[in-house]
Amino acid sequence: MVGAALVDDAASPRRLLAARRTAPPALAGRWEFPGGKVEPGETGDVALVRELDEELGIDVVLHEELPGPLEDGWPLTGTATMRVWIATTDDVPRALQDHDELRWVDVDDPAAVTALPWIPADLPIVEALLRRLTALRVAQ
Repeated sequence: MVGAALVDDAASPRRLLAARRTAPPALAGRWEFPGGKVEPGETGDVALVRELDEELGIDVVLHEELPGPLEDGWPLTGTATMRVWIATTDDVPRALQDHDELRWVDVDDPAAVTALPWIPADLPIVEALLRRLTALRVAQ
């Protein structure tokens, strides 16, 4: 699996895009990073660009990968893992499939970001991302 931490600015991020799932029933209404499955023959980065075009109708620029605790990224369920990249776009994201709402959240208010009902497996990624985004802004 691959996911995008879509931010408004790679060098000095202030907002993060969260996407609310419509299915499956156990995850409907929960928030996640947009993305999806890697198809046979695809690399993770190529799959993520394709998924974001399909799900949100956007072209993206992928920046750094957010390293997870596992060699393959972040644990999801069972043996599934997800790799996550920080990404930006000049396009306006739209909820085309898999989501019924998109929301830009203010990363300067970590409590508000983590208060969203994230998919449980995504919450540790959100917390690590917020630390990384803070570090990027401090480095500026």
